[in-house]
This record gives sequence, structure tokens and C-alpha cells, in this order.
Amino acid sequence: MGTPVENARTKRVHPVDEVLPIPKLAIYGFQHVVAFYAAAVLVPILIASALKLPPEDLIKLITAGLFTCGIASIIQAVGIWRIGVRLPMIQGVTFTSVSPIIAIGLAHGGGALSLLHVYGAVIVAGIFTFAIAPIFIKLLRFFPPVVTGTLIMIIGMTLLPVGAGEAVTNPLTGQPEPANIRWLLYAAGTIAIIVGIQRLFRGFMATIAVLVGLVVGCAVAYVLGDMNVGKAAEADLIGFTTPFLFGLPKFDVAACVTMIIVMLITAVESTGSTMATAEIVDKRFRTADLGNVLRADGLATTIGGVFNSFPYTAFSQNIGLVRLTGVKSRWVVAAAGVIMIILGFLPKVAAVVASMPNPVLGGAALTLFATVAVVGIQALGKVDFTDHRNLIIVTTSLGLALWVTSYPDIAKAMPSGLNLVFGSGITVGAITAVLLNIVFFHVGNRGPRVAGRGSIRLDEVNAMTRQRFTEVFGHVVQDVPWAVERAFEQRPFADTAALREAFQDGVLTGSSEQLLELIRAFPDLGAEDDAGHALAVDHVALFKLDEDEHNELVELATTYRQRFGFPLVICARETEQFDQVLRNGWSRVDNPPTTEKAFALIEIAKIANYRFSDLVADANPIAAARFSPLNQLR
Repeated sequence: MGTPVENARTKRVHPVDEVLPIPKLAIYGFQHVVAFYAAAVLVPILIASALKLPPEDLIKLITAGLFTCGIASIIQAVGIWRIGVRLPMIQGVTFTSVSPIIAIGLAHGGGALSLLHVYGAVIVAGIFTFAIAPIFIKLLRFFPPVVTGTLIMIIGMTLLPVGAGEAVTNPLTGQPEPANIRWLLYAAGTIAIIVGIQRLFRGFMATIAVLVGLVVGCAVAYVLGDMNVGKAAEADLIGFTTPFLFGLPKFDVAACVTMIIVMLITAVESTGSTMATAEIVDKRFRTADLGNVLRADGLATTIGGVFNSFPYTAFSQNIGLVRLTGVKSRWVVAAAGVIMIILGFLPKVAAVVASMPNPVLGGAALTLFATVAVVGIQALGKVDFTDHRNLIIVTTSLGLALWVTSYPDIAKAMPSGLNLVFGSGITVGAITAVLLNIVFFHVGNRGPRVAGRGSIRLDEVNAMTRQRFTEVFGHVVQDVPWAVERAFEQRPFADTAALREAFQDGVLTGSSEQLLELIRAFPDLGAEDDAGHALAVDHVALFKLDEDEHNELVELATTYRQRFGFPLVICARETEQFDQVLRNGWSRVDNPPTTEKAFALIEIAKIANYRFSDLVADANPIAAARFSPLNQLR
């Protein structure tokens, strides 16, 4: 039955779009910066060390990285035109780029001058990523839950050793000392504080648990003499890294190709990170969103090359922070971006944050990375593991990812090109999952793909149990049992057209009572669930309504239900503007009941046809091309 309009909530702002009070924005944003900071500065530290850069250049790389990370995060969270996904995703330099950047630098003699070739390649790769975004989104059908869930889980699990390594590292010497109980107590104490706050407090205190854990851990370490603040004393109070600090970029073909490969790999990682974030914040992930993500990555990477930084992607520990705290607002990330930009002008303040003891940071990182892994496991809960192919995809991808993570020197045994792939467990796991999914579900003569983002073929549909058929196709007919069963009984289907026709017959040939049941199964326009999410969302015209528009829609739906006793059903995909939906609805209020019932069934048939097209378009390349205008509206 449809949800009564009387119970519909009038608040239309999704938690992702909620603008919090400035004090909360500042505190939550600072918490993101603290969680992100050490990992962000680690990339320039590794690169500077390998290329033998002097300490003053390292400080400039760190401040430049903070400045551009802030810009990149704002672009991704706030969005400009079709650039930026508008989700709470902190952007940082991807670790995938570290080894290739070092290789490019060493190939050109090392030192500061070698960075000119690095930045030339970074700029070209950024422009390339921006340009290929429309093409890459067409590959989304190759990322069903078995792939994305595996990728998200691998991201969390392969990063756990990073947190574990930090947790046993001497903060004064930088050397790992796993047998030193002092460092273990710092890490365990930080975790205990985070868990304790989550258990004992609610509301605001619970959301800043990670920040409190880090602050308390640092305070204890400082009192005990285990926090080295010497670098902060040496750093300048104010400074800024100017564009092209080391000179104008140089464009080497081999270096550019190498960095383009890095960005393609990063695009796969960005897909998993974006889907993980969308899953956490309960925001619908549309096909076009991935293109917006990649455009932002490409633009940010290009800016990074200009401002002496490197390629960008979403930072996984901050995704975990969103999940752990429950603070979903993208404006918190925008606030964090502003803080990072300010830190980019304050080398001394940045150096203080950089002096955070490794074991304290490692304890918090263990919690955050594990949280990301759990998100992946939850996504895999949607996968049918009675199908051995899905099991093989997950186990093989996870096994290879952990193999490379455990023994990173494997990359040295690989020829040029492949060593880039085997330099990261995340990359190996992601590519393995995608390739195995293609091999098992997109290659072979097992009938055309008809649903499940390419994982379900026609012969499998014909062999489905009633329950499985309902799980896959029930949404087409609003999960009304008799309509699904009517389509199910028409098996076997000769082709996709026959399957589509079965659903059309199902929604038009029921008894009078059944057809009324089908109409009443649709939600009222304007109705929302307990979390405030709109239930009737078959078209963009019903997304992001302001308060007045929502009230107008509720008034129309209420009047209509009082007049006819069933909800107003409109195939909103055939309208371009919200006003058209209103005009259509009000024009039908004066119809006779029998006429209006017929109108409703026609609209339902249209909705079912579009929903079926979505299933096909997600899975079938030909259908994807045919229905591409619909995909842009999803």
C-alpha cells in the first residue's frame, strides 16, 4: 500500500546537502583534516626522500599539497557544473602515483629539476582524465555489487597494514618497534578512547570521537616526551608555494603515458570510493555521477601539476570517518578544504600537526580502515554466493590484493608497465575483480545479458526460481506479487523483447481488483520514508524540491487521493519540469473515476517500461546506447 501523504515529512534537505552551523562545520572539518593529514604529507615525504630533495623543498611540497588538497576537496564536495560528485569525499594525493613519480624523477636525474618532467606528466594525465570521463561512465555496467563490494573491502583491508605499521613506529626515530609496549599502549589507548566515547556518548560528542582520541593521545605523548615538535620550531610562520615553483613543466612522452596509466588505475579506485561513500550516506548513485567524479579528479590533478603537487583521488580513511561519525554533510568536507587551504599558508602550524606521534595516528587509522572494509562486506551482502562465479571473483581478487600488499617487492619482478599494476594491492585487486567479472558474466555464448548489470543472461532468467525472478524484476511492477507471477509464468522467453512484453501484459491484464491493488502499491507523490527520502523518484523532476514545491506536490496528491481513493501515478520521466507534473496532475482531478483508473494504468505501464529499460541499459551495451538519454536522467 502507498504511504499516506499525511505522514510525509516536509523537510526536503538530504543529510548530504545539509549546511550545519559554522562551529560544527569547523570542528567536523578539522576532524577530517586531522584524520587525513599524516597520510597526505607522507606522499611528498616519500617522493622527496627518493629524489634527494633538501628539507626546504620538502616543506614547500607539503604546503603545496595541503593547498591543492583543499581546492580538490572543495571541487569534489561542492561541485561546479558537471565537475564534482557533491558527496563528502576528502581528496588527497593517490598512493598509486608514488612509485611512478619516483621512477620518472630518477629517470631524469633526481633532484628538484626532475620534478619538471613529473609535473608535465601530471598536467597531461589530469587533462586526459577530464576528457575521458564521458567514455568511462559507459563502463559502469562492469561494476556490479560483486565488483564494487570486493573493491571497497580490499581498499580497507589493504590499508590496514599501513595503520598497523604506524601503530608500532617510534615517533622519535621513525623506525618500527613492534616489541615496544609503549607504542602499543598509545595505539590501543587511542582506539579505547574512540570506542569509549562512541559507547558512552550520543549526539555531538559521539561524532567527534576520532578527533578526541587523537587530541588526548597527542597530549599524553607530549607530556611523556614522545611528541617531537622540533620541526614546528624550525618552520616559517607564514609562507606560500607559488605555481611552477621549480620552473616550467617539461613534457616527456614516456612520463606522460606512465602517468595516464596511473590515472586510469585511479579511476577504478575512485569508482569504488564513490560507491562506498554513496552507500554510507544513503545517496542514490547515478551513472552520470562517476563522470562528475572523474572530471573533478582530472581538474584537481591538473591544478596539482601547476601548484607543485600530484594526482588526486578520494582518501579512504575519511570515507571511514564519515561512516564512523555519521556526519554526512558534504559542506563539512568543504569546510575541511578551507582549513587545508589555510594550512597551506601556515608551514609552522602544518608542522605541528605533522608531529603527531605515529602510534596515536596508527590507532585511529586502524579503526577507520577497518570501517571501510566493513562497508565492502555489507555491499557483498547483496551478492548471490550460491553462484560459484561470484565466490571466485571475491576470493581471487582478495587473495591477490593481500599477496601484493604483504610482499610489495613483487612489483620489482614485473616488466615495465606491469610493475605499475603490481605496485598496489588495491590496484591488483580492483583489476582482477573487473576482469574476472567480464570473463564470467560478459564473455561466452550463454544468451544476451538482460539484468543485474550484466551478471544475468537470458538462459538464467528462464531457469530462475520464482523467488529469484521476483528479486531481480519485482521493482519493475512495484513488487506486486500477482504482476510478477504473471510475467514469470510466460517463461521461457525467446529474447529480451519477449521478457519486456511479459511485464507489459502483466500490468494490463489483471482483474479489476488486481489492477486496483497495483495502482495502490505506488507511493503518493511527495511521500517520504522515515529517513526523509522521497519514495516516488522515477525522474529527476521530483528530485531536490524546495519547501514550497514539496508542499504543492503534497497538496495535489492529497486532493487526488481524497477524490479517487488511490494515489496519483504519473510517469514523470516524460516531463522535463516540476511544473509539468503539477499541471498534469491537476488536470486529472476532474476526470471520472473509471477514466482516471485507466489513466493510472497507462502511466504504470510506461513506468514499468522505463524501469525495464534501466535494467537492460545497465547490462547490455546495445541497450545502453539506445537508452543513454534515460541514463542521464537517473
